[in-house]
Amino acid sequence: MNLEISIAGLRLKNPVMTASGTFGYGLEYADFLDLNSLGGIVVKGLSIKPSMGNPPPRIWETSCGMLNSIGLQNIGIAAFVQDKLPLLRQYDTTIIANFFGNTIDEFVQGAGMLTEAGGVDALELNVSCPNKEAGWSAFGTDPVVLAEVVGQVRKATTLPLIVKLSPNVTDIVEMARVAVDAGADALSLINTLSGMAIDIESKRPRLANIVGGLSGPAIKPVAIRMLWQVHRALPSTPLIGMGGIMTADDAIEFILAGARAVAIGTANFVNPQATLQVIGGIEQYLIRHQIEDINDIVGGVLC
Repeated sequence: MNLEISIAGLRLKNPVMTASGTFGYGLEYADFLDLNSLGGIVVKGLSIKPSMGNPPPRIWETSCGMLNSIGLQNIGIAAFVQDKLPLLRQYDTTIIANFFGNTIDEFVQGAGMLTEAGGVDALELNVSCPNKEAGWSAFGTDPVVLAEVVGQVRKATTLPLIVKLSPNVTDIVEMARVAVDAGADALSLINTLSGMAIDIESKRPRLANIVGGLSGPAIKPVAIRMLWQVHRALPSTPLIGMGGIMTADDAIEFILAGARAVAIGTANFVNPQATLQVIGGIEQYLIRHQIEDINDIVGGVLC
């Protein structure tokens, strides 16, 4: 039975990765599971300079999910390269660096720094965080701006470039086409949906940032629909599916919709071993259906 998959030239031992922002820098989970078992680790979003993120409160549990407005808090690329990356490279798994900038120049500089560092296998371009300051969302929701940032970053790196798409758009297929035409090797979808919660007693928003990103099982049907649409429009583009994956059954839905790999996010907070259980569940599904190669079911939904 073959679980190995390929994304933009990357060979992953299995299709299960971690979603950026939900697994720290990977090392935080080393006491809970064998990181060598993962297909890949996507570290939390990195910027040129360290960022404190948004003020608290920054997380609120919702029905079937979670709202967060962390605001991309991180230690900065230089500290990651010096302190975290050498330890990550001790594990036999693919390392993907999610990164962002506040300007196109910062995106380009960040891509260059991570490429030159060595030890990073691919970059995930984050243009889709829903809880940054006003105006930042244009990177992922304005097709002209998206094309510019992807095109400039493409010139700055030789690493496989994955673009993480925002669901907070009118036409996800249009944005996917723009990203691929500008140089994306693969696409991650979807990031969190923009949401809000209110304390009815104080009449104030639950989050200091007012608006946050909704993740968890509540968004899974939307994520699968969007990924299916993009796969149907761009069948040769490798897709990484994410959004509410809690079990192997959830992951297989995304694979049948067209995902070559999946990323586990909010489930890690509930169950630190969720990724391993998803891998095991996929294996059992293949055995049960007498499928020898995971790649044979990518995009296999009958509709």
